[in-house]
Amino acid sequence: MNLTQTVTQVLAILVLASDIALVASLLLFLFVARGKLSKLVKFPVFSSIARNARILAFVVALVSMLGSLFYSDIAGFEPCKLCWYQRIVMYPMVLLLGLAIAKTDKKNIIDYCLGLSGIGAIIATYHYWLQRGGNEFIPCSTVGYSVSCAKTFDMSYGYITIPFMALTAFLLIFSAMMLSRSYQRN
Repeated sequence: MNLTQTVTQVLAILVLASDIALVASLLLFLFVARGKLSKLVKFPVFSSIARNARILAFVVALVSMLGSLFYSDIAGFEPCKLCWYQRIVMYPMVLLLGLAIAKTDKKNIIDYCLGLSGIGAIIATYHYWLQRGGNEFIPCSTVGYSVSCAKTFDMSYGYITIPFMALTAFLLIFSAMMLSRSYQRN
């Protein structure tokens, strides 16, 4: 197994575990907390996540940034136009969250990260949809020097591609920030 395969396998395992956690959290939110975040943050695991949301989101954003740089600069995967848009949204969160941790800014960072991760999740969803054979709503022109947005470099577990990894990261950050906001209000 070469370095690219090893990194992809490690990231795919992290994404799979994160997806399981996101689905379990959503089910708890809908059926146990009955759609109220204030009830969900009373569970010890969720209150712990809420208290440490900035650190969790920083780690997710940092791993996402390093992963994208690995794929483009070391593995040699040329980023497409949508990949660049996702990077434009993800990379600032590393800086913003790092500064928020250093300055212990708990309030303002939540709104910024919710906005950025929400936009990123929309772009990543559209990108993943294109990879799975969906039709383009918005053209992803290759302008002669970049790869097609529909190109799949690797797929793990039958569904995890690079845009899906990004989608999971954006959803993790969004969820952590929502829990943090609800926790601060209670």
